[in-house]
Amino acid sequence: MADDYFRARLDQMIDLQHPLALLAKRLPWDAIEARITPLLSRKNRPGYSRKLLDLFGSHQQLVAAGPSAAGRKRLSVRLMVSLLYLKHTYNESDEGLCQRWSQDVYFQFFSGLEYFEPRPPCDPTQIGRFRQLLGEEGVEELLSQTIQTAFKEQLVDASDLENVIIDSTVQSKATAHPTDSRLLNIARYKLVKVAKECGLFFKQTYVKEAKNLNRRAGGYAHAKQFRRLKKVIKRQRTIVGILLRETSRQLATVSEQAQLKLKELMSRVTQIKNQKRTDKNKIYSLHAPEVECIGK
Repeated sequence: MADDYFRARLDQMIDLQHPLALLAKRLPWDAIEARITPLLSRKNRPGYSRKLLDLFGSHQQLVAAGPSAAGRKRLSVRLMVSLLYLKHTYNESDEGLCQRWSQDVYFQFFSGLEYFEPRPPCDPTQIGRFRQLLGEEGVEELLSQTIQTAFKEQLVDASDLENVIIDSTVQSKATAHPTDSRLLNIARYKLVKVAKECGLFFKQTYVKEAKNLNRRAGGYAHAKQFRRLKKVIKRQRTIVGILLRETSRQLATVSEQAQLKLKELMSRVTQIKNQKRTDKNKIYSLHAPEVECIGK
C-alpha cells in the first residue's frame, strides 16, 4: 500500500514505547483473527424445496439455501476486538469509547490504523452486537491469547496463575419482588407441574382457589389491609402443605431419578412454606435459590 504524502502516519505521531503501542505490536492479531472469524461467519441455511413451472413442465428447486447475503459487510475483526480490549481496559461505555477513539491516536494505532481518522470507528450499538456474536467461546479465546502473549513476553510466570482472585460485583437477577403470597403461589404451581411430569396424580390441585387467593392478596396488600392479607397467606400455606404431603405419599411409586428431582423441589417448597419474616438464609426465588435481597 502506497503512503499518503498528504497525511502523517500514526507511527510518526506517537511514542512507540507507549504501553498501547507496545501491546499492539506484541499481540498475535493474525492468530486472533483466524480463531475469531469462524465464529462470526454467517450460518448456512437448509433452505426449502419449491415447485416451479417453466416451458419443460414442473420441477422442484431448492431455494433460500446457503449463507445469507443480507446486510452490509461487517467491520474488520482486528478493529472490533481492539475496541473490546480498549473498552474493558479503560472502563468506557460503548458511546464513550467511540467518541474517545475518534480523538485518541493511540487508540487508533492499537486498532491497526495507519492514518488518523477524525470519526467514530462504528456505531456504538455494533460493539454490543459484536459481543453477542462472539459468545462465550470467543471471549475465552481472547483471554487465552492474552495469557499466551504475557507468557511469551515473560510478563508473568506460571506461579502467578496458581491462585486466582475473583472480585465480582453484585449482579441483578431477573426475579420478581419476593412477596410471601407470590412465592407460595409459584411453589404450588411448580410442585404440581413437576409432580405430574413424574407421573403423580393429585385429587385436587387448587388452581381456581389459588388464582383467587393470589388476586385477593394483591388487593389487600395494596389497600394495606394486613389482617385480611394474613388470612389469605395462611390459606396458601395450608394448600402448599396439603400438596407436599400428597407428593410424599406417592414418592415411592416413581423412579429413583424422579424421586431425586422431586425431593430437591420439595425441600425448597418446604422452606418457602415454613420461613418467617425474621428468618435468615431465606429463599427469595424458587428457580434461583442463591438470590439474596440487599438494601440499597
